Amino acid sequence: MRNRPAAWLWLVLLACAWGGWRAWLQRELVQPPGVLVAAEPQQTALDTAAAPFAQRGYTITPLAAFALQARVLGREDYHVDALSDLVPTDLALGWGRMSDSAVLKDIAIQQSGRFYHWQVRAFPIPEREIISHSANMHLIPANAAVGRALARVRRGQVIALRGELVAVQSASGLTLRSSLSRDDSGPGACEVIWLEDLEIAPQLR
Repeated sequence: MRNRPAAWLWLVLLACAWGGWRAWLQRELVQPPGVLVAAEPQQTALDTAAAPFAQRGYTITPLAAFALQARVLGREDYHVDALSDLVPTDLALGWGRMSDSAVLKDIAIQQSGRFYHWQVRAFPIPEREIISHSANMHLIPANAAVGRALARVRRGQVIALRGELVAVQSASGLTLRSSLSRDDSGPGACEVIWLEDLEIAPQLR
């Protein structure tokens, strides 16, 4: 009689297969040299003080309207941290010369723990430009369709997104507040976006 694989082995194999499938779906899109996104992010004041609203047990307060086009420099999905039920994905995004492959080849980019990290041996562009033309953004899908679009985003793609910069508070007192500047860095410098629309540039899928 043949020994059947233990149930845990099947779970391991399924997890590996799922991980490999997700990695293939999210493989990096290689881009030629050149600035892919010249436009700056657009942040505008709200016409009136927007009322807070509830979402999945959190209170969300809009701070400003926000839109941008950017190249995806990195993607990190979260499943078990304190915010993963509301903010499943962070994208590191770049625009201006931070969307140029000729520049990015000299910058090592990583994401972990809700932060975006970069390292260089020699600066291909000024440090201040790296800071002001790239950011880690915490994304809150406003609906299921936006969530599905976000799930398809790959590193290297050019995307356009629109929504609102927001502050978030949980019933337990956990708070998260969006930066309102593109020139800051370190803790508190990430944008927190109530994501109402996301599109992937068709010619660069």
